[in-house]
Amino acid sequence: MAKQETPAKGAGKKAAAAAAAPTKKPVRVKKKVARHVPTGIVNVKATFNNTIVSITDLAGNVIAWSSAGKVNFSGSRKSSAFAATVAAQDAAKAAQAVGMKECEVNLNGPGAGRESAVRGILSSGMTVTMIRDKTPVPHNGCRARKRRRV
Repeated sequence: MAKQETPAKGAGKKAAAAAAAPTKKPVRVKKKVARHVPTGIVNVKATFNNTIVSITDLAGNVIAWSSAGKVNFSGSRKSSAFAATVAAQDAAKAAQAVGMKECEVNLNGPGAGRESAVRGILSSGMTVTMIRDKTPVPHNGCRARKRRRV
């Protein structure tokens, strides 16, 4: 008589458990819907150290953004007007890829890149319908320091 091979101890249980286990359903990946946004809002935050340009649709969802630091400016060159122009052009090109043609511009902050960011958006081929200054201005400001006694 031929000798039968016996499986290793516990191997039969694992094989039976693997056969009985339900197979996992494949994870469905959402298809990215190609949005077409013809008009939008460009928010320019011009600080003394950097200029940040973010482009949103009319509901406020960010479509594209750029900053002077993102386009490889560093140090004091980040706060220059030229860096703001390049950052605005970079953000506008990304927004034009989604189909944006015209925009409103909201300026915020006292930095050097305010006007040059608007020029950068215009030079990239977008139409600017409105320029609005939203820089916060104090009505009376903070409480002054106490008077110095000598």
